Amino acid sequence: MKNKRNFDLQDRLINFSLTIMKIVDRLPKTYNGQHFAKQLIRSGTSPSFQYGEAQAAESRKDFIHKLKIGQKELKETYVCLTLIKKHPLLVDTILDEAISECDQLAAIFFKSISTAQINLKAKS
Repeated sequence: MKNKRNFDLQDRLINFSLTIMKIVDRLPKTYNGQHFAKQLIRSGTSPSFQYGEAQAAESRKDFIHKLKIGQKELKETYVCLTLIKKHPLLVDTILDEAISECDQLAAIFFKSISTAQINLKAKS
């Protein structure tokens, strides 16, 4: 059952990356739009890569490190999406969906990091 849950999270992260790609494609081709597009494509797709790397971590510390990077990228993405919405560079319900999903994924990463840290301490 645990593997099923891991794959569900990976699928969710991949779908989030696809949503980010759609948003980037819809941003205006202005200076601001292009700046945010470049930033968002990097930070918004990175968590799926970081989670994939975490699944192949060499140690529990490495696992935690990879998840922390993914969590930082999610926080950065959240801010970027919020700025895009508040400007507004894009008016689309996809932004609200992405902001909500980003917040939920960040909470999952936070909980996973906390659990892994507790398990690491218990093992020591």
